[in-house]
Amino acid sequence: MSRPSNFYLLAYNSLQAVGWAVSLSRVLSSFVSTKSFNGAYTSAGDLICFLQTISFLEVIHGAIGLVPSGVLLPLMQWGGRTHFLLAILCKLVEIQELPSVFITFFAWSLSEVIRYSHYALNCVGICPFWVTYLRYTAFIVLYPLGMAVGEMWLMYQALPIIKKKNLYADFFDGFPFNYYSFVMVLIYLALLMCGLVHFSKT
Repeated sequence: MSRPSNFYLLAYNSLQAVGWAVSLSRVLSSFVSTKSFNGAYTSAGDLICFLQTISFLEVIHGAIGLVPSGVLLPLMQWGGRTHFLLAILCKLVEIQELPSVFITFFAWSLSEVIRYSHYALNCVGICPFWVTYLRYTAFIVLYPLGMAVGEMWLMYQALPIIKKKNLYADFFDGFPFNYYSFVMVLIYLALLMCGLVHFSKT
């Protein structure tokens, strides 16, 4: 890899690691100061939306061969998280202060601090073994915590509101299903995937 490419990846991953560390600090500070799980979105929602949106760069990194990840998996992860954030969580104020938001933001922030720190340290060839260990073991807990207990549970809680508001009715008008049904299928597929991931680890 060329030195400019390596420097760019070092800068990108370092900035993401710092950004997610700030979001983790905000989520935990809100919890400590209020003794409540309900302030996570207010304290870190805008920052997490920004960090997640610009992570689309990782799809481009794979597409142009800057990293060996390819395009499909980064695109699926980016699309799933970004849909959850921008189409559901940001849109429905009724769910923004639920404890599931704290769980999601905590799991995401901690896992991303580990992941981006691992990437950044590898760019300079000084990644300690314990960071690598965390990178490949912490997700066993953080992935199902963030997805099933956080994202999927929150989407399930949002379903009655989505149905009541007939959310995105104009967009789905030309389809044989509505947004409510679309989210139901997403929840089912995500929980199935969590089950398969758990099964494959045993």
